Amino acid sequence: MRVDHSPEVMDPGSFYRLLTAVVVPRPIAWVSTVTADGATANLAPHSFFTVACTDPPIVQFTSVGRKDSLRNAEETGEFVVNLAPEQLMAEINATATDFPRHEGEFDAVGIAREPSLRVRPPRVAASPVALECVLHSTLRLGDSTVVFGRVVHVAVDEGVLVDGAPDIRRLRPLARLGGNQWSTVGELSELARVPYGEWRSE
Repeated sequence: MRVDHSPEVMDPGSFYRLLTAVVVPRPIAWVSTVTADGATANLAPHSFFTVACTDPPIVQFTSVGRKDSLRNAEETGEFVVNLAPEQLMAEINATATDFPRHEGEFDAVGIAREPSLRVRPPRVAASPVALECVLHSTLRLGDSTVVFGRVVHVAVDEGVLVDGAPDIRRLRPLARLGGNQWSTVGELSELARVPYGEWRSE
């Protein structure tokens, strides 16, 4: 037996909790931005995040409501997506606090930064991967805005590379689940795609 749920009869908060409990795991974009005057560097996690296009390389994250990451990206045209590693879970969660816009999370939480190569927002120094992005476009959908960024530079810590490629066992990325639950990499399985020419139906 299934339990039916309809967004037309449920309040938005309850349906949000349902969606985020079943659309899992969700990778986390730890987005760094700067205010238009360059005075404040902001940092916040966004768990609605994925690759939008490969050529040109474009990633996307969603701002539920008009958060600082969205405002700063719109005003400056730049942002950085820092990989959210397991060892920084407490710091990542702390940067989700609703600090005032003028109070940057880097300083408030005590997170070390490093300069980016192609954009103004700084990178998280301890994050193993940083995607430096210029704003491609935004798309407003109800109470949320999808932010698309063209990746202009990728910085990868050599310590997470195996045979020249990032290794998931070394990256140890965090993911969001439902409620206050988080996860990271567990048991891994490898399964190659079957080319049609090799397909055998039974």
